[in-house]
Amino acid sequence: MNRSTLAAYLDRIGVSRPQLIDAASLRALHQAHQRAVPFENLSIHLGEPISLAAGDLLDKIVTRRRGGFCYELNGAFALLLEALGARVTRVAARTAGRDGRLGPPFDHLALIVSTTDGTGPWLADVGFGSHSTFPLLLDRRAGQDDPGGRFLLADTAEGDVVVSKDAAVQYQIERRSRALADFSPTCWWQQTSPDSHFTGATICSRLTGEGRISVSGETLIRTSGGVRTEQRLHGAAEVLAVYRNHFGIILDRVPGRSVS
Repeated sequence: MNRSTLAAYLDRIGVSRPQLIDAASLRALHQAHQRAVPFENLSIHLGEPISLAAGDLLDKIVTRRRGGFCYELNGAFALLLEALGARVTRVAARTAGRDGRLGPPFDHLALIVSTTDGTGPWLADVGFGSHSTFPLLLDRRAGQDDPGGRFLLADTAEGDVVVSKDAAVQYQIERRSRALADFSPTCWWQQTSPDSHFTGATICSRLTGEGRISVSGETLIRTSGGVRTEQRLHGAAEVLAVYRNHFGIILDRVPGRSVS
């Protein structure tokens, strides 16, 4: 990542360049990224192919000021952290369904980050929707309180790490280092298969100072202080205005709708 792209990325998330990547700066970057860059699957419903090439990720998130799902968000965040001097390991995870069963390998991308102050390693994840506001200590086995909930990490007999939030399993990560290209087949499946939950409906969501704001289909959802409210949106103009005003995403049509 060159200097101008790095500066633009930091401007995108509203953070000044830190002197070094220590625990405090990693926490600040992790929170700021989730507040500025939404978790969204709109490309799938706009017919835009998703590329995991570094240049394409940075173009979409930094230049075009869009969001993405896990492969894109954590893929780009890893590039930012590495440009700032952190050591980042990309790891595969299997997400837990509502029935508690784990999905396939490479279902999710997470990051293990080593900072310059010797703390950590940290589990960083800005691409899982409603998750931890701040990175989690990968090797801590006691509960970790976060504005997003109470997190607990536990080891499996095979050496993987199970991540739970408020006693519900979120995903299971392996510690083996992966290249971003390793996630390309599953990324393609996620954006094309009728069995993928990303192809069924649109979602756009980001962290706020009070909780979260999301658009699911044509419903605006706000969560503040643990209280959830929903507002039905009426017509394309109102939906597009919400994308523009709350997420900075300027579209010429509603995702999922054909051009009239």
